[in-house]
Amino acid sequence: MGGVSELRAGRPPSEGLLCRSEIEKSAKEMLHRGGWGNPDVLLVQTEAGPVVVKDFSPRSGWVRRWLGPWSLRREEQAYRHLEGLAAVPRLLGRVDELAIILEYRPGVLLSRSLRGTLPAEFLPELQTGVEDMHARGLVHLDLRHRSNVLAGEDGHPVLLDFATALRFNPTTWWGRWAVSLLGRIDLRALDKWRARVV
Repeated sequence: MGGVSELRAGRPPSEGLLCRSEIEKSAKEMLHRGGWGNPDVLLVQTEAGPVVVKDFSPRSGWVRRWLGPWSLRREEQAYRHLEGLAAVPRLLGRVDELAIILEYRPGVLLSRSLRGTLPAEFLPELQTGVEDMHARGLVHLDLRHRSNVLAGEDGHPVLLDFATALRFNPTTWWGRWAVSLLGRIDLRALDKWRARVV
């Protein structure tokens, strides 16, 4: 599994980091079982450490043929576009057309149970993460869902699941207008989390 180590050292994402048999053999935990049109999210142990695999292979034939590859291409593009943002896990590569590999960022889902327990800088960092994402022309659109925002074990926020995200060119007036308009959905989600965890 030297490929994962190489990626962590800064080499670009590529295919062939994990094969299907390695995933089946090394899967540690099902982080989320997908519905009919969503991928399973697996925690997989590698020689370089744990990684997250989003995998459409258990879905129906139509999803495997059309929806899964299309959805993963969009999400892969979003992760590449957000490369380097502190709040966004790194894309490590692909297994095949039905699965991508992401950096594992352990943490807990945001919920009322975390009220008063998060570091003082958590919400400002979350705000910065969303603003940095918008500055690159990307809006998430689903940050209200508790599975898409983590409080990392290191106390920092983590943004997940960019399958529904939209990307615009922030250097054009149209792109800036679209991000300003649709970005309000993300900002309202931030207001929700402020009310629940402060």
